[in-house]
Amino acid sequence: MKKEFIIVDPVGLHARPATLLVNEASKFASEAKILVGDKEANLKSIMGVMSLGIANGVEFSIETEGSDAEEALSAIAKVIVDGNIGTEK
Repeated sequence: MKKEFIIVDPVGLHARPATLLVNEASKFASEAKILVGDKEANLKSIMGVMSLGIANGVEFSIETEGSDAEEALSAIAKVIVDGNIGTEK
């Protein structure tokens, strides 16, 4: 499963929102990845997410795969939108 977003946080995907996403993704058994351009990282790894350096206005995708992939993607998308991290594309 996959959803696309655009970062709206003026500072980009910095430590606080990255931590929120990692914590949410870690609640699920499914694999979760964050993809930006030709780069990707495990959404359950704070270092991986931070290494992408996603700035304001950048498009990115969240991809989940596994037994609870749909539920995981929905919960992660809710954190992104409700936390004003990004908007769905």
